Amino acid sequence: MIQIGIIGSTGYAGQELVRLLLQHSEAKIIWYGSKSYVGTPYSQVFQNMFELVDADCLEDNLEKLSEQADVIFTATPQGYLASLLNEKILSNTKVIDLSADFRLKNVEVYEDWYKIEHKSPQFLSEAVYGLCELNREEIKKARLIANPGCYPTCSILSIYPLLNEGLIDPSTLIIDAKSGTSGAGRGAKLGNLFCEVNENIKAYGVTSHRHTPEIEEQLTRAAKTEVTLNFTPHLVPMNRGILVTAYASLTKKISQEEIHAVYEKYYEKEYFVRVLKPDLCPETRWVEGSNFVDVNTVIDPRTNRVIMMGAMDNLVKGAAGQAVQNMNLMFGLKETKGLEIAPIFP
Repeated sequence: MIQIGIIGSTGYAGQELVRLLLQHSEAKIIWYGSKSYVGTPYSQVFQNMFELVDADCLEDNLEKLSEQADVIFTATPQGYLASLLNEKILSNTKVIDLSADFRLKNVEVYEDWYKIEHKSPQFLSEAVYGLCELNREEIKKARLIANPGCYPTCSILSIYPLLNEGLIDPSTLIIDAKSGTSGAGRGAKLGNLFCEVNENIKAYGVTSHRHTPEIEEQLTRAAKTEVTLNFTPHLVPMNRGILVTAYASLTKKISQEEIHAVYEKYYEKEYFVRVLKPDLCPETRWVEGSNFVDVNTVIDPRTNRVIMMGAMDNLVKGAAGQAVQNMNLMFGLKETKGLEIAPIFP
């Protein structure tokens, strides 16, 4: 059994990790870390865990936990892990970080977008960006994983095949994305109150959202040229889900059938990326509660542009599910283990 510690287990992503790992036959959670609820039974914080979890929340003590756990998940705010990580911890255990602390290789870019000092830049070159469909072999050998952000995961998987094939002009790329409110975390915020969100949709972080450089860095690797894009996220009144609609100019004339064949080629062996039939558009309701990403494209011959679409659950493939997928690869398990759950509907 893999001995697992979770720091930040009482946030939305942390609780989703618990839900997924409880049904994982090779996993045993030994540490439910929570700075806010030390000493409180976990099932009192989340009553859906009543009679499923018989453990109290523990302090956030990374060094002590690293001596007991085979892997630590940190579902914590930006800056937390970077401020505490050291060689001793990484020598003792593997770490999968759900924050942005090790996603960006350029420390100056991180500090500029996140407005905090990076306290352990010496680990940036070692950290592996944990998008399993792109970096599978590197993940298998890693001891530190930077679990991708939710918007980047959906955006990259929706765009990557055409960009990597040189079929779209990266200078024309625009990403419009929409997310449910759980993406903002569990903390009390005025803008996330029911009366503020219900019956409303709004753009936020326009030209300044922190996932922008993460998407650009990964797409730059795919395009083999610098990618600078417009990324605009929107908040919609639902609990879960991300829908990405991306636009770019085609670099040559190509048919819808040829575009579809490109996606089929890239994702035919990827269990969690589902290329939809040509006449279907991705919808968040068909991926809710699962680790699936549904993708598809439509060519607009009138403008010679292509619309690339993707839908996924921001808490599963966008956070906890992808983290478990990474863990499976790191420990030589079947990649889908504990994640072969059908989407929930209605």
